[in-house]
Amino acid sequence: MTLILGIDPGLQRTGWGVIASKSNQLSFIDCGVIATDADAGMAERLKQLHDGIAAAIAKHHPQEAAVEETFINKSGSSSLKLGQARGAILLSLSLSGLTVYEYGANKVKKSVVGSGHADKNQVGMMVKILLPSSTARQADAADALAVAIAHAHYRATPRQA
Repeated sequence: MTLILGIDPGLQRTGWGVIASKSNQLSFIDCGVIATDADAGMAERLKQLHDGIAAAIAKHHPQEAAVEETFINKSGSSSLKLGQARGAILLSLSLSGLTVYEYGANKVKKSVVGSGHADKNQVGMMVKILLPSSTARQADAADALAVAIAHAHYRATPRQA
């Protein structure tokens, strides 16, 4: 059995979810959202993300981590802030000794819903079907579980040379 930590990165809210993967069976373990203080400076917000990720890792001891890749926003400022948040998250995972895998949003949606252009509601509904005991109440947590599910699927699929 492998514990997988999925991450949906964001500066305001970062979703995280842990699943267990054994063969083709998936089990929900836990999930949550790390919300940063919008009134805090950037360095403090990045520290809040690091602390939240570190707490989830310390609680569940996952063996692998999967992170959703970012897309370029129309706003350069938003893209830069998201990139900084994502960098802090990747560093936290690496400092914990986890192997980190990255998946584009369309690949995650396609592996969970069957369509790379599914909306957040469709992703949330399929996560609930695939992980019936999931307690994800927020879209960010459901998205993080979807990232973990995608990784479980792709890690079990033999790679073609």
